[in-house]
Amino acid sequence: MSLAVYPGSFDPVTYGHLDVVYRAAGVFERLVIAVLVNPQKAPLLPADERAAAIREAVAAEMPGPAPRIDVATFDGLTVDFCRAVGATHLVRGLRAVSDFEAELQMAHMNRALAPGVDTVFLMTSVEYAFVSSALVREIARFGGDISPFVPASVVARLRR
Repeated sequence: MSLAVYPGSFDPVTYGHLDVVYRAAGVFERLVIAVLVNPQKAPLLPADERAAAIREAVAAEMPGPAPRIDVATFDGLTVDFCRAVGATHLVRGLRAVSDFEAELQMAHMNRALAPGVDTVFLMTSVEYAFVSSALVREIARFGGDISPFVPASVVARLRR
């Protein structure tokens, strides 16, 4: 069975992330969305809330592949998490060429740390190429409407 991990902070998860999730679910038999716990950052939502928002969004937005998609939180090295769950692939989304250089360097480092884990890049659909969690966080902090960019599960949590 092919198992891939799609890691990230998902702070917050966006429609661009979900686009990558949906397409990765078409490539791999199982997909684990791995929400990074980074104690050095102050996220909009704690990791468990981000994971819950992702679970709700996956169930609402993609009921077909949802049973093959898991969501978990982790800290530490992504490749260690891959080993722990038995994943042989990492999924990374690319929005633009500017993302590629850093992602390529990370993919090579991960491959050096875990030769049995390959990285697969998926391009975000063009309609989401400009959406980033950082921009969404900034819009949210200034009270702007983020609903065109994130699932309802995120909007509801941020309103609380």
